[in-house]
Amino acid sequence: MAEECLSVSPMEVKGDIAAAPTVEEVKASIIREVESLVAWVLTCQSLTFFAFETQLVPQVLALGRLFVQLFLCMREEQFRVTHPRPQPGYKQIGPNDRLLGTFFGKVRYWRTYFYRKGGGYYPLDVELGLTSDGFSMLLRSYATRMATKISYAQTVLVLSLFLGWSPAQETVECMVLGLGQHTAAWFESAPAPEGDGEVLVIQIDSKATPTATEEELEKRRGPRRPNPHPGSQRHRGRAARQRRGSKKRREKGDKAKNGKMATIVTMYTLRRSADGTLEGPINKKVYASYAPKRHAVAIARREANKRGFGPGSGKLIQIVTDGDNDLQCYIEELFPEAIHTIDVYHVTEYLWEAGQCLYREGSVELVEWVETQKEALYDGRAAEIVAEIDKRLAQLDPGQQSVRKRLQKARNYIDKRVDKMNYKKLREQDLEISSGAVEGAVNYVIAKRFDSGGMRWIKERAEHLLQLRCIEVNNDWDAFIEFVHDRTREQAQQEHRNLSLRRTEPAPLPTYGLT
Repeated sequence: MAEECLSVSPMEVKGDIAAAPTVEEVKASIIREVESLVAWVLTCQSLTFFAFETQLVPQVLALGRLFVQLFLCMREEQFRVTHPRPQPGYKQIGPNDRLLGTFFGKVRYWRTYFYRKGGGYYPLDVELGLTSDGFSMLLRSYATRMATKISYAQTVLVLSLFLGWSPAQETVECMVLGLGQHTAAWFESAPAPEGDGEVLVIQIDSKATPTATEEELEKRRGPRRPNPHPGSQRHRGRAARQRRGSKKRREKGDKAKNGKMATIVTMYTLRRSADGTLEGPINKKVYASYAPKRHAVAIARREANKRGFGPGSGKLIQIVTDGDNDLQCYIEELFPEAIHTIDVYHVTEYLWEAGQCLYREGSVELVEWVETQKEALYDGRAAEIVAEIDKRLAQLDPGQQSVRKRLQKARNYIDKRVDKMNYKKLREQDLEISSGAVEGAVNYVIAKRFDSGGMRWIKERAEHLLQLRCIEVNNDWDAFIEFVHDRTREQAQQEHRNLSLRRTEPAPLPTYGLT
């Protein structure tokens, strides 16, 4: 959908200096439009409400554009009074006009230009916090926030339905990439939440999302062949299939997803109540990234310090994972004081895997054996489970190599992590024994937006959207947008230039904690 998909008034179309309206002229236009709108409403005696509301919306939006133009015109006139001469070293021309994409639609306005050898800038835009890419921060905020929840194509559709226009789909993605350049600075500078509890719980997990292969990217980026059937979708598809040839049949176990891991961290606190139980979660926050896992653990360490749970604080930190070896190494390095717990349901899956090596699937004996081991697990006797599996391994027939291998895998997993499975003591302390919070975040934050049918991502491009989605889920969106607005405005004021928040290429994956 084209960006300029709305009508503008004749005053907005003219682009020469003489067409720049005064405040009084815009005020007169608003008064005429309001009187005309009132008169129109009084002529709607025969309209249904549906017809009336349908015709009213675009007129109200057009009126909103006039009010926006009045504000911009007023600020330009004010600027000319307060800055009758350009800054030293600059010359002054204009006012020059441009279209600004706003909530109400495209608005044309005029502003003075300061220039010198090597470049210039529009001081009014800098003062108002307007960027050079031609969109207001509110519109940018709505478009990108919507894109964290639905596809770019759906974002364009929804904006068009409610606003009567929308930036193009490619422009919305460029807005996401632009705002995504500021997420690292936001997470670093965001204040710690107030009213935290006495115990900090950190849960970490990973999720693979579908990414484009090099072969797919080569096809996507290569030159397009002439379309022999521009008016027939079915013939175009047939011609494309003939060019590609037959698809290679996948063998059993082959993966078409080409998944790349994103690591997600969920953090919250628990508060001790009068009866000794721990209530929560309090101030739950999520963070996710496609960067290596150590980055996510380092971010968790930084946030823990920020929330008052730094080394030497004496406060209790509990970390719950699925037993990932890499995460265990990073946790031992960065959180030596924390209680590291393995998700009990993940351990239970290994018990079922071990039981299916010994008994027929679905049998009563299998259920009874697993329930017996679970009882020992919850009672803090994980070492007895290892001893039981060792006994069963010794009884296996030497020819049952595949069964032995599966059973040995389950045995080794539990044995290596016995010290992190004292669930009896954890329950007595009312601490966590499962990772339900991060499992839910995996599904809601990552899978729901990044793992739908037909999706193929590039990690670096998906990274920006993923971090913006975390900010939205954390209910920090408005504070983040204000942070970006103030940050870019301050930079523009310091550098005397008009900045853009539009990016066509993503930034590299974050490196915090990796060096």
